[in-house]
Amino acid sequence: MDFTYEVSRSLAACEGALLVVDATQGIEAQTISNLYLAIDQGLEIIPVVNKIDLQSAMIDDVKNQIVELIGGKKEDIIATSAKAGIGIDEIFKAIVTRVPPPKIENEKPLRALIFDSIFDIYRGVVVYVRIFEGILREGDKIEFFFNEKKFEAEEVGILKMERFRTKVLYSGDVGYLIANIKDVNDTKVGDTVFNANQPNIVPLPGYKEVKPMVFSGIYPTQANDFENLRDSLGKLKLNDAALSFVPETSVALGFGFRCGFLGLLHLEIVQERLEREYNLNIITTVPNVEYKVFKTDGEIILVDNPAYMPEQGNIDHIEEPYISSQIITPIDFIGNIMKLAQDRRGVYKTTNYLDAKRVDLHFEFPLAEIIFDFYDKLKSISKGYASFDYDLIDYRASELVKLDIMLNGDPVDALSTIIHKENAYYWGRKLCEKLRKLIPRQMFEVAIQAAIGSKIISRETISAMRKNVIAKCYGGDISRKRKLLEKQKEGKKRMKQVGSVEIPQEAFLAVLSIEK
Repeated sequence: MDFTYEVSRSLAACEGALLVVDATQGIEAQTISNLYLAIDQGLEIIPVVNKIDLQSAMIDDVKNQIVELIGGKKEDIIATSAKAGIGIDEIFKAIVTRVPPPKIENEKPLRALIFDSIFDIYRGVVVYVRIFEGILREGDKIEFFFNEKKFEAEEVGILKMERFRTKVLYSGDVGYLIANIKDVNDTKVGDTVFNANQPNIVPLPGYKEVKPMVFSGIYPTQANDFENLRDSLGKLKLNDAALSFVPETSVALGFGFRCGFLGLLHLEIVQERLEREYNLNIITTVPNVEYKVFKTDGEIILVDNPAYMPEQGNIDHIEEPYISSQIITPIDFIGNIMKLAQDRRGVYKTTNYLDAKRVDLHFEFPLAEIIFDFYDKLKSISKGYASFDYDLIDYRASELVKLDIMLNGDPVDALSTIIHKENAYYWGRKLCEKLRKLIPRQMFEVAIQAAIGSKIISRETISAMRKNVIAKCYGGDISRKRKLLEKQKEGKKRMKQVGSVEIPQEAFLAVLSIEK
């Protein structure tokens, strides 16, 4: 889902596609989603059933699923095993005979589609293009349609196992372009390349601006790693135009960055790369989506960080993004999945039986409900068999509130979340209980509170560590003991006013592990 747009642009550069289905798994939700993308582009589909050498292969069942999905004849489906080398020649013959040749229009003005780009530290941005019309030669002055940047083509060629310089690309060719481009943001996927002196150009269809869907704060565990984190994100940005980040500060976590991602998979990839490639220890705050907040004065603002949510009294209503989802699962797990969907505020739409054993369920969910651990839960309750795919549809009004966590009356901004009103009490209570176990005891009492605006909805107390001041009193008048206890109490009170509670890293991950 995260990279659907890039996939659609890559498919637009092709004339045909292989539909490869695992003989042991059958068709999955992501397969159907990408298949529809290929059909929308008008590609020739060559169906292939792979892993036929395994004992658990269901070759006939899978072939029947493919025929029901795209039609055609069972005899046209190629049975293969990449491991055993079965059916490879048949695939190559099918590509040659079934996939139509590209349309050649060399005489027309240049129009080329950017379907990908990478950053080379010696040559700058290397753009991958498909030439639909015209001819692209080295030395040509070119322009990108949507950002209106102009460059000179320094090197063009085709892609084999590596770049192969040809100095010219003709209509129908797929190749690369190097033009001394320094910023990968200048070469947006889906943009149209044309000659700079060409008037009245009509761009190739399908371009859209890629916007981040999921937002999360990334902070270094050590404050002196902030500059390293900035440099690392900058290097990642060179190869990943979809990543966005801006500096932000948190009272609890210090200096860090607010990052925007295409989805959860994109977030996990960036997090893994920061840890593995750049040896950084980082804390990521709870991922959240972008909300439309309609204020009482008529102003509409976009909020991607709970800390920037206006006061409750200034909000007329809030809209959140909704997705249309498709879950393909064995029929044994329908009940469990229905319950999971109900718990995540899912709206049931349809059920389609693919065959006697598998079913296709359609739901609509708030995007915020699936970005925590929905996919993990789905895999757990279906023993790994269910597959999941989704598309963003629109924004809808919901009863959402900002839930603040306070320590001794001071809000901890990094633990704030935007949540549905129905779940706020449960979520606040669970989070307070978890934090009570994770935050170490202090010399003074620590109050952990969950609040919506000025209303406290849950509280837990971490009792103070205390010295037994009356141990030296043997018998005697009770007033002496009471005086010592009162003196200790006053000292604790003063300490509470000036003392600060240190929050361990595990506390910020507590939100992610709350069972719904």
